[in-house]
Amino acid sequence: MKVLITGSTGYLGSHVAARLAAAGHTVLALVRPGREHGVPPGCLPVRGDVLDPSTVERALAGCDACVHMAALVKTWVRDARQFDRVNVEGLAAVLRAAERRGVARILYTSTIAALGPTGPEARDETCARSEFNFRTEYERSKWSAERLAVERAGAGLPIVIAYPGVVYGPGASTQGNLLEKVFTDYAAGRTRTRLGRRATRICYAYAPDVALGHLLALEKGTPGRGYILGGENVTQDELFSLLHEATGFPPPRTAIPFWVAEAAGRAQRFRARLTGRAPSFTDGAIATFRYHWAYTSDRAVRELGYRVTPLREGLRATLEALRRRPAGPSGTA
Repeated sequence: MKVLITGSTGYLGSHVAARLAAAGHTVLALVRPGREHGVPPGCLPVRGDVLDPSTVERALAGCDACVHMAALVKTWVRDARQFDRVNVEGLAAVLRAAERRGVARILYTSTIAALGPTGPEARDETCARSEFNFRTEYERSKWSAERLAVERAGAGLPIVIAYPGVVYGPGASTQGNLLEKVFTDYAAGRTRTRLGRRATRICYAYAPDVALGHLLALEKGTPGRGYILGGENVTQDELFSLLHEATGFPPPRTAIPFWVAEAAGRAQRFRARLTGRAPSFTDGAIATFRYHWAYTSDRAVRELGYRVTPLREGLRATLEALRRRPAGPSGTA
């Protein structure tokens, strides 16, 4: 297939674009001018912007499929409306362009954050969200975008939705690489504290698995259906235990209470509004970890042939990749 992908210079997007190209698809990567150098090997850069519908429509000429992954993945921006412009309006623009071009298959990358927090037992794609106390603008805007995608799919647009878990693994040092600093600090023996002691379970998904899941969803997914591309659901204690096993460094003993961390996050957010400098974390990001985000990938396994790498194995591969990374500043996307 001839496929246009957006967001290919991001953390997960680069994995997916490379996987599609390796599978033999002709991959066109929509990138803003000056970002052509960040396109993964095997992909052809095409200048454009998801917020400029005319460039998206031109890029889709002759394409069989579109994979929309471009998103604003940040904890904070000065103008919160950017989350809606990129994550919601950007999706709407891509869907309109794909419809006008008669694109036969559309794969949209959502997130389990759009499906909402869970209880300790894993949920699947069929469970309707019942909690709307959004912790971050990212979570809220991705929920709005997911609702748009579901609505357009119901109207007949050939959309398949992918819901990655919390993605980890080797890759670029971008905002989407949420756990890189956690792993880098732990592997260097710098982790001294943990966040609370709640046994909340989170679905961790290995990036190469999720990339393969996108390929399978594009080729085999049923239009109108969603597929969770996740991994193991583990608690903070279980994650630290595996990191201890892989590095030899003991898990942190000191727990910072949620209310203390959230207060610090609010202070950082206030300072960011005054200075324009992005905070290292926010109260909303901290609050996310008060909840379970436990999801099952059974449908993707059953219908697509999705495979889950054991977390122990994925963590070891990730830590090894971090050890091999050359010293010096990392690129961003």
